[in-house]
Amino acid sequence: MEKLIITVACTGAMTTKENTPYLPTQPEEIAEEVLMAYQAGAVIAHVHVRTVDHKATMALDRFEKTVGLIREKCPDIIINMTSSGGLGFGDEERILPHTVLKPEMGTFDAGTMNFYRGVFTNSPEFLEKLGKAYIENGIKPEVEIFDSGMVWNAKRLLKDGFLQAPIHWQCCMHVHGGMEGTARNLVHLVDSLPEGSTWSAFGCGPTANLIMAMAINMGGHVRVGMEDNVYLSKGVLAKHNYEFVEKVQRLAAEFGRPVANVAEARQILGLPPRN
Repeated sequence: MEKLIITVACTGAMTTKENTPYLPTQPEEIAEEVLMAYQAGAVIAHVHVRTVDHKATMALDRFEKTVGLIREKCPDIIINMTSSGGLGFGDEERILPHTVLKPEMGTFDAGTMNFYRGVFTNSPEFLEKLGKAYIENGIKPEVEIFDSGMVWNAKRLLKDGFLQAPIHWQCCMHVHGGMEGTARNLVHLVDSLPEGSTWSAFGCGPTANLIMAMAINMGGHVRVGMEDNVYLSKGVLAKHNYEFVEKVQRLAAEFGRPVANVAEARQILGLPPRN
């Protein structure tokens, strides 16, 4: 198996300070959390940003500040920016930060779905515009799939030229409105992916450890962080995102799966070195 790529998702759009007081929401906090996770072995930073009062946003200035600080602290880390930012943002609002900042990667949520108490809208028109913007700006999509229908949808977009092979997929498990985080469901998703793909996975909440262990053993990659899960173990809140990265490192060592550094992750994903 190729070496294991660890992504850290420090903030997200749905986790709140009520869920955990340790959630980083301001640019300086997020950048410091990414630095500690990077030092622990994370090589991709999945970046969401928040307003000064902790609300989800796609504001360009918040991305500029946050990504700039991350780059200062971790010059070679792979930046993977969200293209959703939460619920209810407009198409251009979601695309603009990518065309300005040109991160190495950006998320591509491959369909519309119920999402907790709301609806996460990703219309065919939006996905075509987003895919075209990524191709024009040299951004590698991370195709996020919440159920098996999204795999088929992404395959059609690949055929129509709005995605390019090889695709990197993120299996998003146990999100309310998506696919339940079970072993059988993860195997089904992975079996549906086109040959030559790379893939990663995470399980929200109580499924985090199961999906993490399966991805390590199945040859996939792993995403961890407070976006998806705030507990290190039952009833024990993580104080920092790097604690989840350390857990991946321990499991990977137990299973004999080497962990990729940034240069190796770039090679696996087909990303150029950062100058």
